[in-house]
Amino acid sequence: MHLTALTGHGDPIAWVHRSGLFRGYLSTAMGRPIIAIAWILLLCASADMSSSSAARAIEIVGITVTPHQFSPNMQWRRPPNPELSARVEVFLKNETDQPQSIEPRFLLDGKSPEDLIRNGEWAWHDTSAADGITLPPGALHVMRWNGISGAWGVETSHTWSASIASPESNPAPSPQDFPIDLANPSSWIQSVTFHRREGELYPTRMLATVRNVSSRSLRFRSCRLWLPESNEPSDTLYPQPPRTQLNSYSEDNLIRSDDWGTIELEFDPLPLSASAIEIELENTVDGSTVRLWSSMKIRPASFDISGGWVAGLEKGKQPLTDERYWKTLARMHINTGQIEEVAGYTDSAEIYQRFPLKRFNRMADRSRFDQDSMLPQIHAVEFLGEPQYGGGRPVPPQEVFEQLVPYRNWRIPTSVTLSEERTWRYYAGLSDYPHFDAYRVIAPAADAWSKYDRWGGASIRWGAPLETIGDMTRSLREQSRPVTIAYWSQGAHDGWGGVLSPRRGSPTPDELRSQAWHGLGNGIASLYWFNLSVKSLVKFPDLIDPIARVGREIQLLRPMLEEGTSYRYKRAMAGTQPDWDQTSLVTRDAALLVVHDLEYSIDERTRTFRFAPRLGTLSWDLPHWLSDASICFRIDSDGTHDVVHEFQQGAVQIQDTVQVVGIYIVTNNPGVRAALDAHNQHLKQEEISLGFDPVHRADDAKALRSMVE
Repeated sequence: MHLTALTGHGDPIAWVHRSGLFRGYLSTAMGRPIIAIAWILLLCASADMSSSSAARAIEIVGITVTPHQFSPNMQWRRPPNPELSARVEVFLKNETDQPQSIEPRFLLDGKSPEDLIRNGEWAWHDTSAADGITLPPGALHVMRWNGISGAWGVETSHTWSASIASPESNPAPSPQDFPIDLANPSSWIQSVTFHRREGELYPTRMLATVRNVSSRSLRFRSCRLWLPESNEPSDTLYPQPPRTQLNSYSEDNLIRSDDWGTIELEFDPLPLSASAIEIELENTVDGSTVRLWSSMKIRPASFDISGGWVAGLEKGKQPLTDERYWKTLARMHINTGQIEEVAGYTDSAEIYQRFPLKRFNRMADRSRFDQDSMLPQIHAVEFLGEPQYGGGRPVPPQEVFEQLVPYRNWRIPTSVTLSEERTWRYYAGLSDYPHFDAYRVIAPAADAWSKYDRWGGASIRWGAPLETIGDMTRSLREQSRPVTIAYWSQGAHDGWGGVLSPRRGSPTPDELRSQAWHGLGNGIASLYWFNLSVKSLVKFPDLIDPIARVGREIQLLRPMLEEGTSYRYKRAMAGTQPDWDQTSLVTRDAALLVVHDLEYSIDERTRTFRFAPRLGTLSWDLPHWLSDASICFRIDSDGTHDVVHEFQQGAVQIQDTVQVVGIYIVTNNPGVRAALDAHNQHLKQEEISLGFDPVHRADDAKALRSMVE
């Protein structure tokens, strides 16, 4: 007879410990050893049966740990908390053929999630602890939390204590303990992007990249998506057929040690919903299985360029209703704005169809915005401002989570603006498409600019090292994986600087270009300019063309920016000073290589950064699947250009004169260069066809000024 039937309790081990019978059996065994031993064996066997039954009911099939980090290059008024925690996902699966219910109020290390938040051990959680979890047969649920304390960092072990019942066969809850070991990962899912065909609403292609930092090679075996039956609710996920025919960038499906590997899969149209990704790999040394997990909302990749706050009355009129303004934005390749509904613009079929900006705002009315007809017009939900500041009081991450919960089942992605790299690790994982803002000259900033020892001991307050944009991009990108990130880049803005300041109130063209490309080269997936109001463009007309040039480069390189995986980064030093920053993005048949000149100087008179053309000889490592690459050229908004280069084993060396930034393409596809040049001519023709050019035509510049003067 099963001990559960004798005791009436679901977990014999827990019942015996509570009752003290085990101590009684040991005492009895001194006088009646055979009977006592028989009872002990029966007890242990029954406990084992119950324990194995519980393990089969609900199983932790995966744990994903994303270690916290912060950049050692950033300088702050108060140093970052050196205690590093981790963001955690725990994947729970019902292994039975009956529904299983995880009762409310479960504990981790004997504490509730609310206690862990209150005690400062966690930043936020998404565990369903208050409501419990019901899992149908074979279904999956993801518990998430983000730590603060090092006690919840990598290489720590914990216990999840839950009561589990089977409503149909065993409604009495059975207390069970599950070990949760937060091992420092040696491989993980680095990035996942979903892609749709032109004109379609739902994605049909997925790219997934795995990072392997272990000492052994891994081989892709299979990939499986887990999807909800519908978006109401979306947190119960069901297995889709596993894919074993994987279209890998590597012919042998290998991910070598300290390398990346990418697979490409085709699907029937996928829902814009929550999902889990399960990738199975083989350890090529011992044949063991490595299983990687991640979760995210499915969002079609689209590299969007925002103009920021483009709505607002000027001289009593809405600028977006005036073709002089929207044609100027179109010339800069702006396709998104911080807008929701703009009278005379979004409700005007004639204007909005000619220049349809994607919306980037609260959009709280689901009945209007979460509709097939509206989805192509929406970039993301964003309404929380900068929660790390919160108007003087930082908004706790758990509050941010709760404000985003109403959008959980929507098909629209959410976004959060992060501002301070020192603490944004605590906000990691909250939104579907996180982004950061950080401006490096004249504007308000979170970091301490005077503390940077960057220019031979000179201390300045009007600017910060431009390359810290790259530091922050890499930091947020790694802590947000596998989702992509975006960046507010410093554009033309009329609200910075003082009347008596010798420093100009916006970046110079070179400063603007450098900041934007530090983000682009490090793998952002959208760029938001701050802040291209008509007043700002009139005040700094010399920035219209530099912004347009960056926009044209983004359009030229859009496929690589949407599909590419950030590959290698390295910084070259000249003594104690930074010399060059080099990054790369890789796709199946090309690599996008970017180099930044870090030898720029300070102009004390104008308080600006100065760049000069500079010759460099630089080498980039290439992924092994591009080992047969034979084509290399430079690219910018004017088109493609020959460059001195030499292919070496697994690398390419380029010699070029760099002005601010150098951008290069390496490929084994001979048609790439001609296609880029043809596309560039098309983009230039589109700009001309707008019929309005405030950069090169004085009358048009005067017409734009008349909107605000």
